[in-house]
Amino acid sequence: MLAILSAGVAPAFALLSFFYLKDRYSEPLLFIFRAFIMGCLLVLPIMFIQYVMSDEINSLFIESFLIIALIEEFFKWFVFLYIIYHHTEFNTHYDGIVYAVTISLGFATVENILFLLVNGIEYAFTRAIFPVSSHALFGVLMGYHFGKAKIQHRNTHLTLALIIPVFFHGTYNYIIKMVSTDWLIYMIPFMAILWWIGLYRVKSANLSVIDHQFNKV
Repeated sequence: MLAILSAGVAPAFALLSFFYLKDRYSEPLLFIFRAFIMGCLLVLPIMFIQYVMSDEINSLFIESFLIIALIEEFFKWFVFLYIIYHHTEFNTHYDGIVYAVTISLGFATVENILFLLVNGIEYAFTRAIFPVSSHALFGVLMGYHFGKAKIQHRNTHLTLALIIPVFFHGTYNYIIKMVSTDWLIYMIPFMAILWWIGLYRVKSANLSVIDHQFNKV
């Protein structure tokens, strides 16, 4: 049990540390912890909704993009919008990435632990490389546009903060469900592209913070 909990938490902790330490103006750990817990609390209601809806759906596309991607990303988006977006601690472009990644990894951690409890610790490495890291990267994409909306006062980015993660999340799930064998052939390049986009967004958001501070001087 302890081994499963450790294996379930470790990837999220490593990824959160990675993105948190890239922040030039570190966010308060208490608020980070709060955002993480909010992500954790989303798992059970989302699983219940998905369970109820999945009985009525036979389409792989609808299941991947709507039942899984849209529902999960909408709840993360909603929590961010109504709890974090107007908070005083959210005051730079990169802050959006930090908090969205934190919420996403809170969700991914509980989901990961539940999966390992049912299926066994032998899946821990694969889960860390694919589902957990993908949730973090969906958070990067969401947070990037939340940061844009906050700093530039453009509500269009609030919509993009939902649509873009849903697109990539849905594509991820569609690949997994569509290709029963040799799925790594498709998933590895997809994850490479997702990491490239995510790291580019991280760099862009950090440069935006520097430019904003420079213009204030």
